[in-house]
Amino acid sequence: MILEEEIINFIEKEFWESNLNSNSDIFEETGVSGDDCDDLMTTYQKKYQVDMSEYLWYFHHEEEGSWNSFGGSFCKSPNERVTRIPITPKMLTEFANSKKWTIDYPEHKLPKYRYDILINWVLIISIIVIIILVKI
Repeated sequence: MILEEEIINFIEKEFWESNLNSNSDIFEETGVSGDDCDDLMTTYQKKYQVDMSEYLWYFHHEEEGSWNSFGGSFCKSPNERVTRIPITPKMLTEFANSKKWTIDYPEHKLPKYRYDILINWVLIISIIVIIILVKI
């Protein structure tokens, strides 16, 4: 049986020293976001062999670089379209012992395409084309 103390030690040893307790929001408490959240969850999944097939990242943390997304000024990213659900050591312990991620996410709908990313790519390509045309 995996205890909460082990999960807290795992987070603090592998990632960030903090003052986590059973009900701490781990990403809020540690100030971690983006790819670091993904790294934590991937390492957790492998270490404790938890089936994460039902895990929806965008309910729990923002994505990397969301603060500098020009397209994000016009279209919301997935994590901005849902109400955030904190992840706690208590939850991670429960899932580690059951070997399955079992959050009942609220009904939601995401657009078929990530228009924020599409806008970013169009902007980047446009700037590159302009630079090339100016150099010619």
